[in-house]
Amino acid sequence: MIKIPAEHLQAICTHAERTYPEECCGIMLGKIGDEGKTVSEVWETFNAWEEEKWAEFPASGGVRGKESTFTIAPLDIIKAQKVARDRQLQIIGFYHSHPDHPAIPSEMDRAIAWAVYSYIIVSVRQGKVGEVRSWCLDDAHQFQEEEIFPNV
Repeated sequence: MIKIPAEHLQAICTHAERTYPEECCGIMLGKIGDEGKTVSEVWETFNAWEEEKWAEFPASGGVRGKESTFTIAPLDIIKAQKVARDRQLQIIGFYHSHPDHPAIPSEMDRAIAWAVYSYIIVSVRQGKVGEVRSWCLDDAHQFQEEEIFPNV
């Protein structure tokens, strides 16, 4: 289970609508405990996907644009790690949008995912948020849906 304050969930949805028709992406900071993950901060990041640089990435399915792929720059992740450490938090997951597609992980999503983290996916259809779902990897590196518990 992932617990996320309503204002953070709204910020993710607003980011997804604002960047449509491209995928948005961001980092979630918080804590992991016995009862799941709790989001404390949401960081918007720039979609750093570069078609030329990543066209050879096997799971990309060839050349794809930001409307169907995303990546977070390594320096953004390092910065988030440092800030999280200073605030006694952790990176607990990442979010991104799926423009005009369901909030179900793609093969590319699975290929770049890391165990332990939550992955919130926001479906944005015609510029408006639809479904919001969260996923995490199991021991067989397959996504399993996890419950989103909006807390106030």
